[in-house]
Amino acid sequence: MAQEPEGNNRLLQDVLTRPGNETCADCGNPEPDWASLTLGVFVCQACSLLHRSIPHISRVKSIQETWEASDVELVAALGNTAAKAKYEQKVPAFYYRPTHTDCKLLREQWIRAKYERNEFEFIEKQEPYSSGYREGFLWKRGRDNGQFLSRKFILSEREGALKYFNKQDARDPKAVMKIETLNATFQPAKIGNPCGLQITYLKDNSTRNIFVYHSDAKEMVDWFNSIRAARFHYLQVAFPGASDEELVPKLTRNFMREGFMEKTGPKHTEGFKKRWFTMDDRRLMYFKDPLDAYARGEVFIGSKENSYTVQSGLPPSTQGCHWNHGITIVTPDRKFLFACETEAEQRDWIAAFQRVINRPMRPQEYAVEAHFKHKP
Repeated sequence: MAQEPEGNNRLLQDVLTRPGNETCADCGNPEPDWASLTLGVFVCQACSLLHRSIPHISRVKSIQETWEASDVELVAALGNTAAKAKYEQKVPAFYYRPTHTDCKLLREQWIRAKYERNEFEFIEKQEPYSSGYREGFLWKRGRDNGQFLSRKFILSEREGALKYFNKQDARDPKAVMKIETLNATFQPAKIGNPCGLQITYLKDNSTRNIFVYHSDAKEMVDWFNSIRAARFHYLQVAFPGASDEELVPKLTRNFMREGFMEKTGPKHTEGFKKRWFTMDDRRLMYFKDPLDAYARGEVFIGSKENSYTVQSGLPPSTQGCHWNHGITIVTPDRKFLFACETEAEQRDWIAAFQRVINRPMRPQEYAVEAHFKHKP
């Protein structure tokens, strides 16, 4: 005799409590409330919308709806753990696995790579980002005029660099970015393109930004994972005893915090100016515009053991700020004064600074501190 709908949904709730099914199969978000009836996985609402973009592969249904017995049997027979063993069996260590906080582009391409392209079942399908060499054209933002122009990029692990060329037939690259200091982070809102990628590297110990995109989403994510692969192989050589688990967090990083604050100069008598700030690990950089190639200045944020502190508010004698929520960073050299527009922004910036200051400095960070030039 067939189960009543209420009985089917009770069985479904039992299936949901099994290990692996309590988080989204694709982004790890807790308490998934949708399921793919064709793939047999439980996913969150955000990922269910991305599954709808591959209807030939995945048909999704809310767990709040009435379920047929055959549908419950399917997800009971499969589930997230079994699907992971199949669809993620050969994910390279360097490949970026997005979480629910990542941009739509990364999450959608992860879902397509798993279920539509089966990239992690057949290693030969990973060649575009695992071969150690990649070349192609990306739209790059011009440093001076802000226009995006097509530029040839070459990533070579053998040469230890990412290069780009201003002219298609140019022999010499316009810039050579060493894999050693390379970072990449998706910035769709800042760049104004869903595939917008910000690439940073160090040039003369200062950070240089390059903003690129490609109209093809897979192409852009393949570039991102190619950079991660190159970084992974570089770090394996640099730290031969390190495990994959130790190296993977070092491949690429998102900025700790970004946004506008006001700042004043070293004498604290100049007027406050509005600047875009980026907190990249221990480097606090400020720019006139969020898409500037170079920072106007950089501040090294050390640890509390080395006399770095962050304080709420500004010295009583401070004048000239338009925003009322001040922050003072004390370094061994001087005090840096900033002001935020809202109390919430002040609180979030102080929390970001505090996280860095509370973390003891690593040996290589002392070398960075020694070379650092505090710019006015």
